[in-house]
Amino acid sequence: MTFQDHFSNHSPAYSQYRPRYPDALFIYLASLCGDQQQAWDCATGNGQAALSLTQCFRRVVATDASEAQIQQAAPHPRVTYRVSPAANSGLGDRSCDLITVAQALHWFDRTKFYLEANRVLKANGILAVWCYQLIRTSPELDALVYHYFDAVLGEYWPPERRLIEAYYQTIDFPFEEIETPNFTMTTQWSLDHLLGYLNTWSATQRYIAQQGQNPLESMHTAFAEAWGKPDTRSICWPLHLRVGKVHH
Repeated sequence: MTFQDHFSNHSPAYSQYRPRYPDALFIYLASLCGDQQQAWDCATGNGQAALSLTQCFRRVVATDASEAQIQQAAPHPRVTYRVSPAANSGLGDRSCDLITVAQALHWFDRTKFYLEANRVLKANGILAVWCYQLIRTSPELDALVYHYFDAVLGEYWPPERRLIEAYYQTIDFPFEEIETPNFTMTTQWSLDHLLGYLNTWSATQRYIAQQGQNPLESMHTAFAEAWGKPDTRSICWPLHLRVGKVHH
């Protein structure tokens, strides 16, 4: 499987509009590790998860196959960014306590990545992967976002997206699985920020490339009516997490 690049052409917007994962998630993952020397954030994108990992790990290596995404990542003294595919990290054998993959495993050749994860993780090291589906806010907005996702963009989603729709429960995961608590990503957004986020969806960008117009433009009034009067609204996404331990 070759690298499928759905995000490089709008990496600045991706960096600006994607939400942040909760700190409690990273504290929990660190608690599962025997040590907190080094974590690898694979398919880091703009470094969102990598930066959060620095609160718990001495060193973080953050890799992505997209150079454009890496260029948008915020620097941090304990984060080393590299342009590397998921199956070829360049990390040493048994060098990591934790590997994280946030909202990206569905793009991978998982067989090759799992071999790399087994090579890189220390004994009893932890692999954590997670995804999130559609926003939850008000019934009116939720319904409109689902209409946009399904009716407007349906044919523009790549088939790998179905793995997210199944909350990663259908993926192969050949590790000693750990039952986890529930985590939710939350934020306060304006309508403009929500529309900016929807614009970062890979299917939105594919629609624009094929049709020559942005489908959100014709839906702006509908979104404004569903949004209503508040300047900002609370937006949340339940995270769907799978965590496994590696034994050597």
